[in-house]
Amino acid sequence: MSKIKSKTHKGTAKVTKVRPGGTVKIGHPGTRHNTGKKNAASNRVGRNASIMSNGDYKRLKDVL
Repeated sequence: MSKIKSKTHKGTAKVTKVRPGGTVKIGHPGTRHNTGKKNAASNRVGRNASIMSNGDYKRLKDVL
């Protein structure tokens, strides 16, 4: 019998990128749409990606 494999969660895969060193790059929330009504400071902060924390990575590593 073959091993049961888990599928990749496509919503999570679309917003994350696994770097060669193993860290996960993820964007800030709230920057996908409706940015015209947000102030310029939050839009600037949202442009730069961040690194996923270790706690979040342990929680999400099965779906990536």
